[in-house]
Amino acid sequence: MPSLKMLKGVGAVSIKYLKEAGITSVSDLLYYFPRAYEFRDVVSSLSEARKNNEEPVTITALCKVDEFSYFGYGNKKTLKIHISDNSDQATLVCFGRNFLANSIKQEEFYYIYGTFSVRFGEIQSTNFEYEKSSDSPLNFLKIIPVYPLTSDLTQGFLRKIIRNAIETEGRYAENILPENIINKNDLLEHSKSISNIHFPPNRELLEKAIITLKYEEFFIFQKTILEIKKEKISQKRDKRILPRAMQNKILKTLSFSLTQDQQSSLEEIYNDSISDSPMDRILQGDVGCGKTIVAFLSAVPYIESGYQVAFMAPTELLAKQHLETASKLFSQTELKMAFLSGRVPEAKKKYVREALESGDIDLIIGTHSLLSDPVKFKNLGFIIVDEQHKFGVSQRKALTEKSKDGDYLMMTATPIPRTLQMTFFGDISVSTIKTMPKGRIPVKTHSVFQENIQKVYDWVKKEIEKGFQAYFIYPLIEESSVLNLKNAQAMYKHLAENIFPEYKCAMLHSRLNEEIKEEVMKEFASEKINILVATSIVEVGVDIPKATCMVIEHAERFGLTSLHQLRGRIGRSEYQSYAFLVFSKDLTDEAKSRLRVIKENNDGFKIAEEDLKLRGHGDITGIRQSGFAEFKIADIIEDKDILEKARKDAIEYFLPARNWL
Repeated sequence: MPSLKMLKGVGAVSIKYLKEAGITSVSDLLYYFPRAYEFRDVVSSLSEARKNNEEPVTITALCKVDEFSYFGYGNKKTLKIHISDNSDQATLVCFGRNFLANSIKQEEFYYIYGTFSVRFGEIQSTNFEYEKSSDSPLNFLKIIPVYPLTSDLTQGFLRKIIRNAIETEGRYAENILPENIINKNDLLEHSKSISNIHFPPNRELLEKAIITLKYEEFFIFQKTILEIKKEKISQKRDKRILPRAMQNKILKTLSFSLTQDQQSSLEEIYNDSISDSPMDRILQGDVGCGKTIVAFLSAVPYIESGYQVAFMAPTELLAKQHLETASKLFSQTELKMAFLSGRVPEAKKKYVREALESGDIDLIIGTHSLLSDPVKFKNLGFIIVDEQHKFGVSQRKALTEKSKDGDYLMMTATPIPRTLQMTFFGDISVSTIKTMPKGRIPVKTHSVFQENIQKVYDWVKKEIEKGFQAYFIYPLIEESSVLNLKNAQAMYKHLAENIFPEYKCAMLHSRLNEEIKEEVMKEFASEKINILVATSIVEVGVDIPKATCMVIEHAERFGLTSLHQLRGRIGRSEYQSYAFLVFSKDLTDEAKSRLRVIKENNDGFKIAEEDLKLRGHGDITGIRQSGFAEFKIADIIEDKDILEKARKDAIEYFLPARNWL
């Protein structure tokens, strides 16, 4: 690609301005796509402005200039240009543009592109562009691109130099897609898609150019994903023979039956474990769906074969809950397990490390302490990471490097929408548990104005009188000089002293030391505490069967995923549970949408899809750290059909011999 200096009309100063917009080459210029278009290709009538219930309407009209008038005095004197067509009359209000009286002529015809509305019975526009009528207008009877601007760039300048770039380089651009793919999907050649995305002669070619460029992005990205997957599969190992006798024995001792989704996930993981390629799988499911039991059962064949298993959780509280679950599950076996965290005394840490290295421990459960260099394994074969989005890529990699050809299972209670599975996790297998265990009753969710908080207090009091427990969640730990929000410390005092003085209240937040956190959760779990006042720290936490109420104040300050995860702390038993989303009346449209979605849905997968729409795929928890670039023009939500078609075509083109879906 030639330098920007080679383009006509581009000098040292404009190169500086272009650089500020991220444009440093002709290629950048060609791919500096319009953010919108002004559709001036169709001439409408002025009367269209009266048909839209007085809402503003943007149209192109061909009008005659009838006369000029002015209103106001002195510096506020403003020109009004009176125009008309065969359908109606209108006025152009020229705030700060009185000079137009010298360039626009009465009795002449002009193309007018503007936003018109009806005010005081008169059609008016204060935001308009014009051009004298001719057989070949420069900026009318066309679709005009509108580009993102910095303070020193103008639309006219960008349109001019981008047109030059297309003429000198863009029209010679080579195709990105194979010819048979272009023909199969009725797409444009790459050079034509570049030309038509900027300066389309008609709407049909504009739509075709947009579809082509989106398809190209998805196709190339899926090619990359498939290459990664192909490389992983090329890392062959000897097929394993993992017995399932112990696993089947444990299954028979369970007091409940696995759901169909749990059974399917267990089989998918086992099939990976005996394959000739290392497992890289995500086990996803809503809060309380039974992922942990599947993960532990999946570990049993490894242990029976002489491999070690590592189970890592993001917090000590959660890791200890998993230890308790494993202890009950494996109580009738001779399986040897241990626990490791930063708070374990050094002498015990040393003993655990030595036992791991000698192979005397089958299952180790712990926190990020498992990542530390001194921790070595004799024969680590299976790694399970709970709440995988809480760990960075480098942290997870550090654990996998402790095992040669080891299998890796990531667990997440933040459901990954199917589009993200295909796009961001296209190289990773996904097992999904959607069915909830029998006996679980969906949480009833209510939205409540702040002014009605006393009704919520009364409801919670009735639940506590029945022997149940409650969470109160706040966005801040302490008072803020910037944000006018309730905080956990002040509200703990208020609730304990004024609202629920007869009940035991406790507080939990991130600044408390681990000993206090653990003690508080122990007492809450043993029902010694009736009300737990906390921040979102309890989003990932232990199961409290008797907790049936959750009050989230300033609910509009929390993201959809956080709200759903918090709500997942209740409804963990056969008791009916209730969530109260308390909010102020002054809400943004996005906040209203979040609260509506969480109120109307208990399905975490549906909520994840809505979260994706509201926040964009780059901001979904855990996705940004995956290191994938964002698309320039394609959108994985709006363009699902194009994405799925591109993925299918990429699989057929690059990997025709195997079924990769």
